[in-house]
Amino acid sequence: MSVTDKIAARLPRIVSDRTERGPVVAAVRLHGVITPTPTPMARNTISMQTVESALTRAFEHDRLVAVALLINSPGGAPTQSALVAERIRELAAKNKVPVLAFCEDLAASGGYWLACAGDEIYAHGTSLVGSIGVVSSGFGLNGLIERYGVERRVHTAGEAKVRLDPFSPEKPEDVEWLKGLQAQLHEQFADWVKERRGVKLKATDDELFNGEVWTGAKAVELGLVDGLGTLRGVVAKRYPDAEIAIAEPRRPFLARLGLAGATTRSGDFLVEGLAALEERARWSRFGL
Repeated sequence: MSVTDKIAARLPRIVSDRTERGPVVAAVRLHGVITPTPTPMARNTISMQTVESALTRAFEHDRLVAVALLINSPGGAPTQSALVAERIRELAAKNKVPVLAFCEDLAASGGYWLACAGDEIYAHGTSLVGSIGVVSSGFGLNGLIERYGVERRVHTAGEAKVRLDPFSPEKPEDVEWLKGLQAQLHEQFADWVKERRGVKLKATDDELFNGEVWTGAKAVELGLVDGLGTLRGVVAKRYPDAEIAIAEPRRPFLARLGLAGATTRSGDFLVEGLAALEERARWSRFGL
């Protein structure tokens, strides 16, 4: 048999192997604090910038039957939470595929906002889910700079330009303004949950939207989650012939080099250190 004949003999089998490849469930990892400004110390963060390419790749798969969201987040910036969730819904509508959200260790605050982008939400019985509220936090450094004899100089046109400046004493009127802003954001968060969960919700607004966090098992009872299950378990039942393809979001440059935590200038150390403490605090609120 000639070389040409040998190649021809193999061709039908190769073509057959390609055509017999099964469906795909594309899974996107949404892990980390939700922030528009990741720091070099951050290993994983969520924002439109970091997840856009992964979402696009996931929804463009040629044998796609569903997209899965693997969520592990204590929350963060409300705008980035909303932008990512809205992008997921846009891509789902465009490609006409269902979206399954899986809460891993934690889907709290903005993390649960992302979960609501799914048509169905699953969690492990031990997952922590909820925290449907708004929180603002920071550091008051005015005592620190006074101790070291540092003079703070700020010049503005407009009295509201330096509200809640961490280097100045806190003013009651600024706190009142912040609470009003939080109330507006809280209302938008609750409206999003109601829009996505609808009649599945099984408790009053006061019970659901008070910032409480629950286990996955309790979240099922409240209607915040559709059922208990993991990615592989649910996919095996729903799409038994499907292959799971993971799409990883972009990571900060230093993290990709294995240098997360490095800083190039000594002057950045305080800012980076405080940002790292803030990120750590978001997780530790939930015992993680």
